[in-house]
Amino acid sequence: MMVVAEVVVVVVVVVTAAAIVVVVVVVVVVVVVVVVVVVVVVVVVVVVVVVVVVVEVVVVVEVVVVVVVVEVVVVVVVVVVVVVVAVVVVVVVVLLLVEVVVVLVVVVVVVVVVVVVVVVVVVVVVVVGSSSCSSSSSK
Repeated sequence: MMVVAEVVVVVVVVVTAAAIVVVVVVVVVVVVVVVVVVVVVVVVVVVVVVVVVVVEVVVVVEVVVVVVVVEVVVVVVVVVVVVVVAVVVVVVVVLLLVEVVVVLVVVVVVVVVVVVVVVVVVVVVVVVGSSSCSSSSSK
């Protein structure tokens, strides 16, 4: 009976370790995704700032009103596009984080259920084994 209990303990340890590894991998992936998204947003903002500065210089140099209006429209369109892209990126990151939290909760619940079942099985095996040993030794 002790062999069964030892095997059950080893299985619990292995399952718990595997769950911890899965959680760590998921967290690392999320961190990498967030870093990539932040880098992309920073690059987009830098590009927009450069475009706006260049457009402003062109606008200052130009004398024709039509060109000024066109340049202002271009700046507004670029800013709107950047804002829309930034909002989409933030929504995607939030959805990814929510998905990761759900996965982590499921993993934790599964590990807790497995540990509880294994503990119950070990207790039952030990109680039945000790009662059968004591009843057979008393005869």
